[in-house]
Amino acid sequence: MATILRDWSYQYQWLYDGFSRLAALSVGGERRFRQLALEGLPIAPETTMLDLCCGSGQATKFLVERSRHVTGLDASPLSLKRARKNVPQADYVEAFAEAMPFSDNHFDVVHTSVALHEMEPQQLQQILREVHRVLRPNGYFTLVDFHKPTNLLFVTGLTLFLLLFETQTAWTLIRSDLTALLENVGFQVDQQTLHAGGSLQVIQAKKLS
Repeated sequence: MATILRDWSYQYQWLYDGFSRLAALSVGGERRFRQLALEGLPIAPETTMLDLCCGSGQATKFLVERSRHVTGLDASPLSLKRARKNVPQADYVEAFAEAMPFSDNHFDVVHTSVALHEMEPQQLQQILREVHRVLRPNGYFTLVDFHKPTNLLFVTGLTLFLLLFETQTAWTLIRSDLTALLENVGFQVDQQTLHAGGSLQVIQAKKLS
């Protein structure tokens, strides 16, 4: 069960951003955190990119530094209003991640940052299928999200953060094998790297067909 801090973090952007920056110190700061999932990917100015569950554009602002064709998708009108103000260089679409209004084989890269842990298991599986559908062959799905810590020093910190700000779906995700879920949908997982004592995972998966 999440506390009132979760509601406040959605209502007050400064509160959310403040805690995000504090948490990002464990990987070298917010700029590096927001670009972890992009490291090593072949992204050019003409690469078509989708920032899935883009929120207020916290990661979108780094995507537009690399590509001129970035679309942010989110189901929250308030978040999209903030994103349009924060990162006007991107296009935005209001929709649910499990029913994206894009044609098949539409994007070269789909990116999402600490959003999948918000989803119920069946919802998550549908989102992964949708990501596979809208990606072009040889396109990449790249993500950063929570992971069960491998270093005991980080267990307390992640546990406290989840108790204060997250719901049961976050606990479910860290008990899940996300790479196996991606492979079941048809992705080839090229890389999974762990950061912050294993409490964060970055996965880059390729659509083969």
